[in-house]
Amino acid sequence: MRIGIDARMYSSNFTGIGRYTAELISNLAILSQKRPAHAFVLFMNNLEYETFVPPAPNFSKILVNAPHYSLREQIFFPKYIRHAKIDLMHFTHFNAPIVYTAPSIVTIHDLILSYFPGKKLTKPWHRAGYHLTLSASLKHAQSIIAVSEHTKKDLVKLYNVPEKKIRVIYEAAGENFRPVSDQTQKTVREKYHIHSPFFLYAGVWRDHKNLTGLIRAFHLLHLRSSRKTLIVITGKEKPAYPEVKQVVRELGLTDSVIFPGLVPENDLVALYNAAIAYVHPSFYEGFGLNILEAFSCGTPVASSNASCLPEIAGKGNALFFDPKNISEMADAFHKLFTDDALRQKLREKGLLRAKQFSWKKMAEETMGVYDEIHVHTLKRPPSPSRQ
Repeated sequence: MRIGIDARMYSSNFTGIGRYTAELISNLAILSQKRPAHAFVLFMNNLEYETFVPPAPNFSKILVNAPHYSLREQIFFPKYIRHAKIDLMHFTHFNAPIVYTAPSIVTIHDLILSYFPGKKLTKPWHRAGYHLTLSASLKHAQSIIAVSEHTKKDLVKLYNVPEKKIRVIYEAAGENFRPVSDQTQKTVREKYHIHSPFFLYAGVWRDHKNLTGLIRAFHLLHLRSSRKTLIVITGKEKPAYPEVKQVVRELGLTDSVIFPGLVPENDLVALYNAAIAYVHPSFYEGFGLNILEAFSCGTPVASSNASCLPEIAGKGNALFFDPKNISEMADAFHKLFTDDALRQKLREKGLLRAKQFSWKKMAEETMGVYDEIHVHTLKRPPSPSRQ
């Protein structure tokens, strides 16, 4: 087959989906070297198109310059796909062109906007456009990849998708998320002026992330502890969420909360390593990649017990709390701050849990979906190497 991959989010600006797309492509290329392979056509926007080098002879790229959620995406992107004579199109995010009805797969990373439209879907037509696009993608796809069992259940519950149409394929932490030396940790702490033990949060600033709840829980810990403690909250500050810094000021935590902004990935790895624990207070997630990144760095995790997070962390590998219960969250932080044995136990269990996930496995299982559609949906016999 000629398989198209929507790689318009192949960019560090789209951390979650961009990472997924990049790892999918690189690992499919490795698989292609070991067995007869399909031809892969990557549809990209600039600037990524200009700098991207196809990773194998059976990979090519096409410049579409169709911004996400735009009229060009809906009108011109399908024409590029048809012109490329694609047999099966893999949309790595739900925003496929509504008019595209040829064989396709769509990966659903979460249904956050269905539960927390927040400040992204402020207009009725924004919400209508989201539901129309997502519904069309789910309807037209031959197969749907969900990144967790919880996301699969949400698809069945909210959009009546048949369970047999959905395949759960987990994501993973990148290989560079690993334990690092004390000197590397010291260097990054000095870079961001972190001079006391600290908790870490990494991610975007959105309603479902529960950042104000996190800060209020940290304030309770701050009142209970005689030892100086900090919390480092990474991620690009968004003017649409002024309440995050407002709560810090209201609670008198200006000297105890550090906002380093969106940090380079190597710095983030070092921050995971140096932290007392990684804290994940979300009300909802589709996968919870940050938990696996922390586990891979040997960092204890205190996590919300909501949505898919217990599924990804696994039983007994993290300290869970109700994200709506500020006192319970603060208790979890206090336990990790004061109990060295507990931190060591969770550190060891987290490292083992992280090894159960890999991008290689993700690509192999995704290739299996391609092959299944190749054989059953497109009515083509498999080559001898795949029988």
